[in-house]
Amino acid sequence: MSHAPTMKAVGLYQYLDISNPESLIDVELEKPQPSGRDLLVRVHAVSVNPVDVKVRSPKSKTEQQPRVLGWDVAGVVEATGPDCTLFQPGDEVYYAGSIERPGGNSEYHLVDERIVGRKPSSLNFAEAAALPLTTLTAWEGLFDRLGISRSPEDNTGKHLLVIGAAGGVGSIAIQLAKHAGLTVIGTASREESADWAKGLGADHIITHYEAFLPQLNAAGIPYADYIFCLNNTDQHWENMAEAVAPQGQICSIVETEGPLNLNLLMGKSAAFNWELMFTRARYQTPDMIKQHELLNETADLVDRGILRTTLTRRLAPINAATLREAHALVESGRTIGKVVLEGF
Repeated sequence: MSHAPTMKAVGLYQYLDISNPESLIDVELEKPQPSGRDLLVRVHAVSVNPVDVKVRSPKSKTEQQPRVLGWDVAGVVEATGPDCTLFQPGDEVYYAGSIERPGGNSEYHLVDERIVGRKPSSLNFAEAAALPLTTLTAWEGLFDRLGISRSPEDNTGKHLLVIGAAGGVGSIAIQLAKHAGLTVIGTASREESADWAKGLGADHIITHYEAFLPQLNAAGIPYADYIFCLNNTDQHWENMAEAVAPQGQICSIVETEGPLNLNLLMGKSAAFNWELMFTRARYQTPDMIKQHELLNETADLVDRGILRTTLTRRLAPINAATLREAHALVESGRTIGKVVLEGF
């Protein structure tokens, strides 16, 4: 009697503090097979994001089957479903995947080809795995939600304030915004995070522990035309409302603990937007393939030397122990750039 092939993975049955060795454990799972528009990808490298920490955070619920996390993958297409048209076996790819499906912390992973891009050829797998989720978030936040033009001539004299500039999303947002011709102000609270943000192109650095508007004014900036909040929406809400330009735009990626007072924006006719890069895959939106397209365009920008990887910490191999270490680093809230794991 033949047995189905298996694969190594890291999963959880219980939602526990990361110091608990049971919070992420090594497991053997059945190797999946692709159908429809799915690719079967052999995983070479994965990255850890705040969403991993949030999903894994302690709660009373338990899982009957191991839940696999991980929403940043770089690897090689092993097989394709019958309806695939964008990729073939042997292609090197990178992607964030869908939060509705098992994550990529496994030797093999299924993903819809419409949310997958070709891996930048100038990067190795670890460098590429640092990029997808944060790039999708930054790109959608800036260009789809805030409505920023990608044409530098449209952005002359326009200012973008990035709150939490040295994290994963901020590290990409700075680069994309500079390429689009914006003046970028980043917030950073430590010297090393300020230096990192400046190295990526931020024109000005302010602290998020003081009121934003006086700091902007001191730099000769009357208001921020656009504000991209990547850190603690509740804490910064009144500061953002004060600093945003009349008819300006605010976008956040961080859920609030309580309701926001939108009336603070009314006098300025300013707008507030959410960005969640899982929306397109979750709802199978008609424009879901845009994630494929923008990951391919990002690969081109990387290969042309316009964008660079945000990898700052590399761990190996991909197993429960190193993933617990990576989760603890991300959970500290002090990581600069991205933490990546490679190799099973």
